[in-house]
Amino acid sequence: MWDVGSRARPVQSHPNTPDTFKILIATDIHLGFLEKDAIRGDDTFTTLEEILQCARTNQVDFILLGGDLFHENKPSRRCLHSCISMLRKYCMGGTPIVFDIVSDQTVNFGTSKFPWVNYQDENLNISIPVFSVHGNHDDPTGSEGLCALDLLSTCGLVNHFGRSLSVEKIEISPVLMQKGTTKLALYGLGSIPDERLYRMFVNKQVTMLRPKEEEEQWFNLFTIHQNRSKHGATNYIPEQFLDEFIDLVVWGHEHECLITPTRNEQQLFYVTQPGSSVATSLSPGEAAKKHIGLLRVKGRKMNLQKIPLNTVRQFFIQDVVLADHQDLFTAGTPQVTKKVEDFCQAKVVEMLDQAERERLGCPLTPEKPLIRIRVDYSGGFEAFNTSRFSQKFVDRVANPKDVIHFLRRRENKEIDIDYSRLVRTTALEGLRVEDLVKQYFEAAEQKVQLSLLTESGMGKAIQEFVDKDEKEAIEELISYQLEKTQRHLQGRGVTTEQDIDAEALDRARALRLDRGEAPQDPMEELGDAHMDSDEGVTPPPAPTRGRGSRGRGGRGRGRGELP
Repeated sequence: MWDVGSRARPVQSHPNTPDTFKILIATDIHLGFLEKDAIRGDDTFTTLEEILQCARTNQVDFILLGGDLFHENKPSRRCLHSCISMLRKYCMGGTPIVFDIVSDQTVNFGTSKFPWVNYQDENLNISIPVFSVHGNHDDPTGSEGLCALDLLSTCGLVNHFGRSLSVEKIEISPVLMQKGTTKLALYGLGSIPDERLYRMFVNKQVTMLRPKEEEEQWFNLFTIHQNRSKHGATNYIPEQFLDEFIDLVVWGHEHECLITPTRNEQQLFYVTQPGSSVATSLSPGEAAKKHIGLLRVKGRKMNLQKIPLNTVRQFFIQDVVLADHQDLFTAGTPQVTKKVEDFCQAKVVEMLDQAERERLGCPLTPEKPLIRIRVDYSGGFEAFNTSRFSQKFVDRVANPKDVIHFLRRRENKEIDIDYSRLVRTTALEGLRVEDLVKQYFEAAEQKVQLSLLTESGMGKAIQEFVDKDEKEAIEELISYQLEKTQRHLQGRGVTTEQDIDAEALDRARALRLDRGEAPQDPMEELGDAHMDSDEGVTPPPAPTRGRGSRGRGGRGRGRGELP
């Protein structure tokens, strides 16, 4: 057990005293992932039941989820039905709740129709409260700004907290809990586009409020669902952005299980990354053993016990670089492709044997493992038929269609290419929708350039339309931008439609003259209107999660106080 007051030395204590919080932590359950798959369809439901059973067995005070409880923003009826059934089975009952909420619950759960913790509802009988922030997969969308967690909240099964309605300023007010002499401040922040949140931190627009009384007596627990590893200049949240007074950060969104708390030497808090409870991609980070955590907090001391999940399907991955095996085969020689195929087959058999050995004594572990071999065939080698290869293991692996993945190491070659005429038809993986929109309008003629609507904003709206079936996303974005343009022009003293048209034409003509273009007929139709605003205006928070461009934000240092 760590003493977070001294931030260094381990401390022995009795974890099952009346003053000790027992909290089960898990993140990224992704309920409903591949639910229509004949082999893997029940994996997420089985693992969620194991997590809930573990919470009941250990008699925890509450369950803390770090986002992405659901894999889809609009889960299927089967998925919702299974989730509600399990929460009702394991989290409802007559077991008394032995901790109190002492903060203003109308602030903590202000987005709910029932702004109070579920176990204090006289119409419900809760034995294990569940507190959860939303993730990027189950985030609020649509004109009502709802998500699946809001449905569970209305049912009284989950306490959805950490949701911010503002895209300009965030104030994180903690759920203040007390059990005996132990005081716990639970902070939460649901998923926000990383670039936007990064800028809000930089611009000091994020504030974590603290209790006015006995400020140093509270154990501060923060749950966040963002990129932890760097994916770009601003496409992540550095740990250094978070406040120094935090004691433990539960980091969601990252799927690699790094649940053992690590100490940030600059901020002097600990970070635990439970990872996902299901492999949603066949990548190395998903191959680590999956765990959940049993957190005990007494006073300013904590202990985190990692608990392995036995129902998670095994996953083994191995990289093979053919150029490193010149002693076995050489590119261009007869039958070299057949030799490579036999070599890969031997690797698969080796991983299957390892999976069988590790599964012995674990009857809850699914029989068929996930197997992936990534073959780098750079250096003149040829790829063999992956479908034919996979058929050899169709009865032994859970992913027979993608056991083999061929890739080539990138080679730096100087080639004279006319990029203005280049149209990429392959290698689109990893590109965002807004990147494609921006590429299109950068290559388009000047007369169809976007200026009222930004490429980033339009890209976000299109992604909402495609990925989450939000049919009104584009219309809402356009309506908001038009309304904002009108407010801007009215602020300049332009009030009538004729004045607005004249103002827009004057500005468009001035821009053309600045570009050196010839003056055109003043009666011509105006396609775009320019206005003085920051690049990437975001739509209002109510319709979606601010699906315009990514706003700027700031780094709060805990200067605010709870009223």
